[in-house]
Amino acid sequence: MSDSRLPASFMAPGTSSFADFLGAEAPDLLPSRRAVPTGDAGQLAPHGTTIVAATFAGGVVMAGDRRATMGNIIAQRDIEKVFPADEFSVVGIAGTAGLAVEMVRLFQTELEHYEKIEGTTLSMDGKSNRLAALIRSNLGLAMQGLAVVPLFAGYDLTADQGRIFSYDVTGGRYEETAFHSVGSGSLFARGSLKKLYREDLDAEGAVTAVVQALYDAADDDSATGGPDLTRRIFPVVHVITPDGGRRLPDDEVATIADRMIAARMQRPDGPAAALT
Repeated sequence: MSDSRLPASFMAPGTSSFADFLGAEAPDLLPSRRAVPTGDAGQLAPHGTTIVAATFAGGVVMAGDRRATMGNIIAQRDIEKVFPADEFSVVGIAGTAGLAVEMVRLFQTELEHYEKIEGTTLSMDGKSNRLAALIRSNLGLAMQGLAVVPLFAGYDLTADQGRIFSYDVTGGRYEETAFHSVGSGSLFARGSLKKLYREDLDAEGAVTAVVQALYDAADDDSATGGPDLTRRIFPVVHVITPDGGRRLPDDEVATIADRMIAARMQRPDGPAAALT
C-alpha cells in the first residue's frame, strides 16, 4: 500500500510508533520538543486534580472530578479528565491540564497508528509501556513545574480482567491492585476506597465506590471538585468490560450522586465500613 501524500518512512518497517515517526519527520510537533523558557511555570497553567479507578469482577471503572485549578483560583468547573484511549482502555489526567490533554491525544493516535500498521491492537502491557514512554519524554517540562501524571486502566482480553497502571513523572510504570488514585486529592480518595472497596463489587457498586471516593477527596482537598448540584456538574465516569468501554451518561452519574448526597445528609462522613 502506498500514498503519495505520505513520506515513504511512514509505511516503512519499524514505524509502528507514531511518536517515533513524528519525532523523525516533524519533531517540533511533539510537546516535549518545544522550547520553554527557564524557570518554574507550574502556577501559570490550569491543573487537573483527582482521578480514581477500581476493578470489579467484570472489568474496571475510572472517574475524574471536574475541577481545574490555577494556584488558589478555580480555573474551570467542568473540565473533562477521563478519556477513552481505545476500545478497551481509558486514561485519566492529573497535572498540567493543557499538556495532559495533548499527551492523551498523542497517545490515542499512537494506539490507532499501531493498529493500522500492524493489523492488531497492542496488548495492555504494550499500551501501558507506550504511555510510559510519552510521560518520560515530558521530563524536561516536568522539571519546570509542568508535570503530567496520568492513570491508565483497561480490560485485558488475554488475562480476562481489568487492570490499572500508575506512573511517576520519569515514566516509571506500576501496576496497581484493586484500586488506585492520582492527583492532589488522591490520598483522601485512596483512604476512602480502602474502606469501601470489596472484591465482589459489580459495575454499579464500583461506580458508586469511586464517586464516593471523589466526594471524600473533595471534602478534604480544595483542588478537587465534588458534585455541583446547582450547575448539575458531576464526575466523568467510564466503565470498561469485555464488550468495550463506555462513558456513563450524565443522568446515570447524577442519579448515583443524588442518592449518595441524600444519604450523607444523615451521615456527612459517608458509609461506615464493617470492623470485621
